[in-house]
Amino acid sequence: MMKALFSQINLIWLAISFFTRLPVPNKIHFSQGNLNHASRYFTLVGWIVGALCTLAFIASSLIFDPSIAIVISMGFGFLLTGGFHEDGLADTADGFGGGWTQQQKLNIMKDSRLGSYGALAIWFFLTLKYLSLSHFASTASIAISILIAHPLSRLASTLVIQFLPYVSDTEHSKSKPIAHQPSKLDAMIAMVITIPVFIFPFEHALWLILTISLTTFIFCAFMKQQIMGFTGDTLGATQQVNELAIYLTLLAKGFNL
Repeated sequence: MMKALFSQINLIWLAISFFTRLPVPNKIHFSQGNLNHASRYFTLVGWIVGALCTLAFIASSLIFDPSIAIVISMGFGFLLTGGFHEDGLADTADGFGGGWTQQQKLNIMKDSRLGSYGALAIWFFLTLKYLSLSHFASTASIAISILIAHPLSRLASTLVIQFLPYVSDTEHSKSKPIAHQPSKLDAMIAMVITIPVFIFPFEHALWLILTISLTTFIFCAFMKQQIMGFTGDTLGATQQVNELAIYLTLLAKGFNL
Protein backbone atom coordinates (compact mmCIF):
# COMPACT_ATOMS: atom_id res chain seq x y z
CA MET A 1 0.00 0.00 0.00
CA MET A 2 2.73 2.46 1.00
CA LYS A 3 4.81 1.49 -2.02
CA ALA A 4 1.86 2.29 -4.31
CA LEU A 5 1.34 5.63 -2.54
CA PHE A 6 4.99 6.61 -2.87
CA SER A 7 4.87 5.60 -6.53
CA GLN A 8 1.98 8.02 -7.15
CA ILE A 9 3.72 10.79 -5.22
CA ASN A 10 6.79 10.23 -7.40
CA LEU A 11 4.62 10.58 -10.51
CA ILE A 12 3.17 13.85 -9.17
CA TRP A 13 6.64 15.28 -8.53
CA LEU A 14 7.74 14.10 -11.96
CA ALA A 15 4.79 15.89 -13.58
CA ILE A 16 5.58 19.07 -11.64
CA SER A 17 9.25 18.94 -12.65
CA PHE A 18 8.27 18.34 -16.28
CA PHE A 19 5.83 21.23 -16.59
CA THR A 20 7.14 23.85 -14.17
CA ARG A 21 10.19 25.46 -12.58
CA LEU A 22 8.85 24.79 -9.10
CA PRO A 23 11.31 23.09 -6.70
CA VAL A 24 10.94 19.33 -6.38
CA PRO A 25 12.75 16.67 -4.30
CA ASN A 26 16.12 15.55 -5.62
CA LYS A 27 15.30 11.86 -5.41
CA ILE A 28 12.69 11.59 -8.14
CA HIS A 29 12.83 8.28 -9.94
CA PHE A 30 12.74 9.08 -13.65
CA SER A 31 12.09 6.62 -16.45
CA GLN A 32 10.19 6.84 -19.71
CA GLY A 33 7.56 4.55 -18.22
CA ASN A 34 7.14 6.81 -15.19
CA LEU A 35 6.91 9.87 -17.42
CA ASN A 36 4.21 8.16 -19.49
CA HIS A 37 2.15 7.49 -16.36
CA ALA A 38 2.90 10.96 -14.94
CA SER A 39 0.65 12.31 -17.69
CA ARG A 40 -2.28 11.43 -15.42
CA TYR A 41 -1.21 14.33 -13.19
CA PHE A 42 -0.64 16.94 -15.89
CA THR A 43 -4.06 18.41 -15.08
CA LEU A 44 -3.14 18.51 -11.39
CA VAL A 45 -0.12 20.60 -12.35
CA GLY A 46 -2.58 22.79 -14.25
CA TRP A 47 -4.54 23.38 -11.06
CA ILE A 48 -1.32 24.30 -9.23
CA VAL A 49 -0.16 26.72 -11.93
CA GLY A 50 -3.68 28.11 -12.35
CA ALA A 51 -4.05 28.66 -8.60
CA LEU A 52 -0.70 30.44 -8.32
CA CYS A 53 -1.42 32.64 -11.35
CA THR A 54 -4.85 33.42 -9.91
CA LEU A 55 -3.30 34.42 -6.58
CA ALA A 56 -0.82 36.64 -8.43
CA PHE A 57 -3.73 38.31 -10.23
CA ILE A 58 -5.78 38.80 -7.06
CA ALA A 59 -2.82 40.22 -5.12
CA SER A 60 -1.87 42.54 -7.98
CA SER A 61 -5.46 43.72 -8.45
CA LEU A 62 -5.47 45.00 -4.85
CA ILE A 63 -2.87 47.56 -5.89
CA PHE A 64 -3.21 48.01 -9.66
CA ASP A 65 -5.90 48.24 -12.30
CA PRO A 66 -7.16 44.75 -13.36
CA SER A 67 -5.56 45.15 -16.80
CA ILE A 68 -2.13 45.54 -15.20
CA ALA A 69 -2.85 42.67 -12.80
CA ILE A 70 -3.61 40.44 -15.81
CA VAL A 71 -0.20 41.18 -17.32
CA ILE A 72 1.50 40.51 -13.98
CA SER A 73 -0.36 37.21 -13.69
CA MET A 74 0.66 36.22 -17.21
CA GLY A 75 4.28 37.13 -16.48
CA PHE A 76 4.17 35.12 -13.27
CA GLY A 77 2.92 32.18 -15.30
CA PHE A 78 5.98 32.46 -17.55
CA LEU A 79 8.21 32.29 -14.47
CA LEU A 80 6.37 29.24 -13.13
CA THR A 81 6.62 27.26 -16.35
CA GLY A 82 9.70 28.75 -17.97
CA GLY A 83 7.55 29.66 -20.96
CA PHE A 84 7.38 25.93 -21.71
CA HIS A 85 4.08 26.00 -23.58
CA GLU A 86 4.70 29.33 -25.29
CA ASP A 87 7.98 27.95 -26.61
CA GLY A 88 6.10 24.95 -28.00
CA LEU A 89 3.59 27.26 -29.67
CA ALA A 90 6.34 29.31 -31.30
CA ASP A 91 8.23 26.24 -32.53
CA THR A 92 5.05 24.69 -33.88
CA ALA A 93 4.17 27.87 -35.77
CA ASP A 94 7.69 28.07 -37.22
CA GLY A 95 7.66 24.43 -38.25
CA PHE A 96 4.18 24.31 -39.73
CA GLY A 97 4.59 27.69 -41.40
CA GLY A 98 8.15 27.34 -42.68
CA GLY A 99 8.44 23.70 -43.72
CA TRP A 100 7.18 21.95 -46.82
CA THR A 101 7.70 18.30 -45.90
CA GLN A 102 7.16 16.46 -42.64
CA GLN A 103 10.90 16.19 -42.01
CA GLN A 104 11.48 19.87 -42.79
CA LYS A 105 8.76 20.84 -40.32
CA LEU A 106 10.24 18.61 -37.62
CA ASN A 107 13.75 19.94 -38.22
CA ILE A 108 12.56 23.55 -37.97
CA MET A 109 10.69 22.78 -34.75
CA LYS A 110 13.92 21.43 -33.20
CA ASP A 111 15.79 24.64 -34.10
CA SER A 112 16.27 26.84 -31.02
CA ARG A 113 16.02 30.05 -33.05
CA LEU A 114 12.75 31.98 -33.17
CA GLY A 115 11.36 32.62 -36.64
CA SER A 116 8.81 35.09 -37.93
CA TYR A 117 5.91 32.62 -37.72
CA GLY A 118 6.76 31.83 -34.10
CA ALA A 119 7.11 35.50 -33.15
CA LEU A 120 3.77 36.32 -34.75
CA ALA A 121 2.07 33.38 -33.03
CA ILE A 122 3.38 34.46 -29.62
CA TRP A 123 2.28 38.06 -30.21
CA PHE A 124 -1.17 36.99 -31.43
CA PHE A 125 -1.93 34.54 -28.61
CA LEU A 126 -0.61 36.66 -25.76
CA THR A 127 -2.37 39.76 -27.05
CA LEU A 128 -5.67 37.96 -27.51
CA LYS A 129 -5.41 36.27 -24.10
CA TYR A 130 -4.81 39.64 -22.47
CA LEU A 131 -7.67 41.31 -24.34
CA SER A 132 -10.06 38.44 -23.59
CA LEU A 133 -9.36 38.50 -19.86
CA SER A 134 -9.48 42.30 -19.69
CA HIS A 135 -12.99 42.32 -21.14
CA PHE A 136 -14.56 40.24 -18.36
CA ALA A 137 -16.98 42.24 -16.26
CA SER A 138 -15.41 41.58 -12.84
CA THR A 139 -12.14 40.62 -11.20
CA ALA A 140 -13.83 37.49 -9.84
CA SER A 141 -14.68 36.37 -13.38
CA ILE A 142 -11.08 36.92 -14.46
CA ALA A 143 -9.73 34.99 -11.47
CA ILE A 144 -12.00 31.96 -12.00
CA SER A 145 -11.29 31.94 -15.74
CA ILE A 146 -7.53 31.86 -15.13
CA LEU A 147 -7.92 29.15 -12.50
CA ILE A 148 -9.86 26.70 -14.67
CA ALA A 149 -8.21 27.40 -18.02
CA HIS A 150 -4.88 25.91 -16.93
CA PRO A 151 -6.06 22.41 -15.95
CA LEU A 152 -8.57 22.15 -18.80
CA SER A 153 -6.04 23.18 -21.44
CA ARG A 154 -3.55 20.64 -20.09
CA LEU A 155 -6.25 17.98 -20.24
CA ALA A 156 -6.46 18.70 -23.97
CA SER A 157 -2.71 18.06 -24.32
CA THR A 158 -3.08 14.81 -22.38
CA LEU A 159 -5.83 13.63 -24.72
CA VAL A 160 -3.71 14.38 -27.80
CA ILE A 161 -1.20 11.81 -26.54
CA GLN A 162 -4.00 9.23 -26.61
CA PHE A 163 -5.14 9.94 -30.15
CA LEU A 164 -1.97 10.58 -32.16
CA PRO A 165 1.42 8.86 -32.50
CA TYR A 166 4.62 10.49 -31.32
CA VAL A 167 6.73 11.48 -34.32
CA SER A 168 9.76 13.35 -32.94
CA ASP A 169 13.25 12.01 -32.33
CA THR A 170 13.70 12.45 -28.59
CA GLU A 171 17.45 11.74 -28.70
CA HIS A 172 18.14 14.66 -31.02
CA SER A 173 15.39 16.98 -29.87
CA LYS A 174 16.20 20.19 -27.97
CA SER A 175 13.12 19.70 -25.79
CA LYS A 176 12.58 17.49 -22.77
CA PRO A 177 11.50 13.87 -23.36
CA ILE A 178 7.74 13.63 -23.22
CA ALA A 179 5.08 11.14 -22.26
CA HIS A 180 3.98 9.34 -25.37
CA GLN A 181 2.59 5.95 -24.30
CA PRO A 182 0.15 6.60 -21.45
CA SER A 183 -2.62 4.15 -20.67
CA LYS A 184 -6.35 4.73 -20.89
CA LEU A 185 -6.34 4.79 -17.09
CA ASP A 186 -3.90 7.72 -17.15
CA ALA A 187 -6.27 9.68 -19.39
CA MET A 188 -9.25 8.83 -17.16
CA ILE A 189 -7.43 10.02 -14.03
CA ALA A 190 -6.47 13.25 -15.81
CA MET A 191 -10.14 13.81 -16.66
CA VAL A 192 -11.29 13.05 -13.10
CA ILE A 193 -8.86 15.66 -11.73
CA THR A 194 -10.65 18.33 -13.78
CA ILE A 195 -14.06 17.54 -12.22
CA PRO A 196 -13.97 20.63 -9.91
CA VAL A 197 -14.58 22.68 -13.07
CA PHE A 198 -18.17 21.51 -12.83
CA ILE A 199 -18.83 23.87 -9.95
CA PHE A 200 -19.72 26.05 -12.93
CA PRO A 201 -23.37 26.38 -13.92
CA PHE A 202 -24.23 23.50 -16.25
CA GLU A 203 -24.49 25.73 -19.32
CA HIS A 204 -20.98 27.11 -18.90
CA ALA A 205 -19.48 23.71 -18.03
CA LEU A 206 -21.12 22.19 -21.11
CA TRP A 207 -19.72 24.92 -23.36
CA LEU A 208 -16.25 24.40 -21.92
CA ILE A 209 -16.41 20.66 -22.64
CA LEU A 210 -17.59 21.35 -26.17
CA THR A 211 -14.87 23.95 -26.64
CA ILE A 212 -11.89 21.81 -25.65
CA SER A 213 -13.35 18.77 -27.45
CA LEU A 214 -13.84 20.62 -30.74
CA THR A 215 -10.62 22.64 -30.49
CA THR A 216 -8.56 19.54 -29.69
CA PHE A 217 -10.20 17.50 -32.46
CA ILE A 218 -9.52 20.18 -35.06
CA PHE A 219 -5.95 20.71 -33.87
CA CYS A 220 -5.31 16.94 -33.86
CA ALA A 221 -6.50 16.76 -37.47
CA PHE A 222 -4.21 19.67 -38.33
CA MET A 223 -1.22 18.00 -36.65
CA LYS A 224 -1.91 14.75 -38.44
CA GLN A 225 -2.07 16.57 -41.76
CA GLN A 226 1.14 18.49 -41.06
CA ILE A 227 3.43 15.94 -39.40
CA MET A 228 1.37 12.74 -39.05
CA GLY A 229 1.34 12.93 -35.26
CA PHE A 230 2.44 15.07 -32.32
CA THR A 231 5.66 16.31 -30.75
CA GLY A 232 6.43 17.96 -27.43
CA ASP A 233 6.16 21.33 -29.15
CA THR A 234 2.69 20.63 -30.52
CA LEU A 235 1.51 19.60 -27.06
CA GLY A 236 2.58 23.04 -25.84
CA ALA A 237 0.73 24.59 -28.76
CA THR A 238 -2.35 22.50 -27.92
CA GLN A 239 -2.32 23.88 -24.38
CA GLN A 240 -2.01 27.47 -25.62
CA VAL A 241 -4.73 27.10 -28.24
CA ASN A 242 -7.14 25.60 -25.71
CA GLU A 243 -6.35 28.14 -22.99
CA LEU A 244 -7.22 30.94 -25.38
CA ALA A 245 -10.32 29.08 -26.61
CA ILE A 246 -11.55 28.73 -23.02
CA TYR A 247 -11.23 32.47 -22.35
CA LEU A 248 -12.97 33.34 -25.61
CA THR A 249 -15.80 30.87 -24.92
CA LEU A 250 -16.46 32.20 -21.43
CA LEU A 251 -16.35 35.76 -22.72
CA ALA A 252 -18.71 34.99 -25.60
CA LYS A 253 -21.18 33.25 -23.25
CA GLY A 254 -21.23 36.26 -20.94
CA PHE A 255 -19.64 34.52 -17.93
CA ASN A 256 -19.83 36.86 -14.95
CA LEU A 257 -19.56 36.54 -11.16
